[in-house]
Amino acid sequence: MEQVARRVTIADVAERAGVSKTAVSFAFNNPERLNAATATRILDIAHELGYRPDPVARMLTQRRTGSIGVLTPQDLSVIFTNPFFGSFSAGIAGVAEERGYGLHFISPLHGSLSQAIHRATVDGVVAIGLTDDHPEIDEIRRAGLPMVLVDSATTGESASVDVDDEGGARLAAAHLVELGHRDIVVLAIEGPRAAGTGGHGVVERRLRGYRETLATAGIDLPTDAIAVGPASIDGGIGAFDRLWDAGRRPTAVLAMSDAMAIGAIRAIHQRGRSVPGEISVVGFDDVDLAASTDPPLTTVHQPVKGKGDAAVRLLLSVMEGGHSEPVHRRLETRLVIRSSTGPPVAGWQEVTAVRPTSA
Repeated sequence: MEQVARRVTIADVAERAGVSKTAVSFAFNNPERLNAATATRILDIAHELGYRPDPVARMLTQRRTGSIGVLTPQDLSVIFTNPFFGSFSAGIAGVAEERGYGLHFISPLHGSLSQAIHRATVDGVVAIGLTDDHPEIDEIRRAGLPMVLVDSATTGESASVDVDDEGGARLAAAHLVELGHRDIVVLAIEGPRAAGTGGHGVVERRLRGYRETLATAGIDLPTDAIAVGPASIDGGIGAFDRLWDAGRRPTAVLAMSDAMAIGAIRAIHQRGRSVPGEISVVGFDDVDLAASTDPPLTTVHQPVKGKGDAAVRLLLSVMEGGHSEPVHRRLETRLVIRSSTGPPVAGWQEVTAVRPTSA
């Protein structure tokens, strides 16, 4: 019968090196407490014997997990269909790998974000899409975990990173107004409602930018010209279809994410209409895919990957005690004009208008 090789223990390394088990532990966890030559010799012997510290024991000893949590209020099955999240996560991952941290994605568990948070074992959290007064953010704060909020626009006690959502939305709406559009609809991102507020922070800021810019041009944006859906291609298709089925015949669409904008373009093509010949579409994000859609997407650029990079760097600084007061960083947005927008074409709306069914 084949024997299973015995696992090398810390005692084996200590005996071979002629030191205590405590010294071996120091060599791995606190090498500065040993003579440099001694620490190197212990590590060399451990490598020769094939010894590796038990990760759980090491975590308990150091009181750290070596993982950063990325908290999102949406299910991962939904969030990863949005190219924004992939680029944002890449920004986090690049810095985390550089600094020796793994990533732990935290999303609702059986519909409960709170339950998922209680099960997460991480050293700090980057929370995206949750406002400062959200109940789950309070839970993280009470647990004493370092945290950075993304897209929260908080000026409170938590560090944060966001972009100029309202300014970007103004640029998008102004572009359509300058082209001559007046029949405009909005595809808004579905998001969690923060305690004591009217809705999701990013949605509120972008919607305010759209509304105020259109109002300045004398254009009303009624509630029934706004459709809400997930920030995904399917979410954009569904939101546009609901507006169309309700009788809306816009000459332009303002989408709060590129994924929704791409969905809108698909829905428009499925209706036999052209972009931008009959309906112009503007997105928000400028993900890599935006430049290669058919037609290439006019959109508001935000540094998506850079936002992830900035958020995790700020989190690591908070974890290391680098800030006595919360730091709030805002990144700039700009309009990128491509081929999905053009002047409105008169006439086609009357042809496709919803008519009463004959008796």
